[in-house]
Amino acid sequence: MSDGRAVGCRAEERGDHEAVRELHREAFGDHGRMVADLVDDLRESITADNGLSLVAEDGGRVIGQVMFTRGLLDAPRRLVEVQVLSPLAVLPARQREGVGAALIRHGLETMVERGVPLVFLEGDPRYYARFGFEPGGGHGFRRPSLRIPERAFQVIRLPTYEPWHTGTFVYSETFWRHDAVGLRDSTA
Repeated sequence: MSDGRAVGCRAEERGDHEAVRELHREAFGDHGRMVADLVDDLRESITADNGLSLVAEDGGRVIGQVMFTRGLLDAPRRLVEVQVLSPLAVLPARQREGVGAALIRHGLETMVERGVPLVFLEGDPRYYARFGFEPGGGHGFRRPSLRIPERAFQVIRLPTYEPWHTGTFVYSETFWRHDAVGLRDSTA
């Protein structure tokens, strides 16, 4: 990294909560408080074997964070438990140093180990394609909201994915409660 110190990824701990809130406020600007509140509520849904919150730290300071939380795929055969990668934040001064990439890779490795078949996200395809994410519509997945741009609705199929895993992706209630699904029309 820029100052030569090693950046490590690890599971978020209770003592990290305020630093993670501040990270999201700084990284997301005007939307930072909403994202920080979303993280606080999503954290409650994470268990030892379902979901994940990782932080990146440098010199004992939290500089990045990513969450993986439970979602559902409404497939023709049955509901399938999947994961959502959201949110991802890196301190603005530490962006473009590989911090976010390290967090994503660590999280995806954990999802593979846990046998998760699919991970969904909303984001920039130019960034997430390097990790194997692809637009979901081309693989038989439907967006949970028309406010999500088609190209931004992305999925990665992990080793336990099966061809019948198709259908509509469903966010947990927490994302809806925080109005954190898709883009709102700022001119309305």
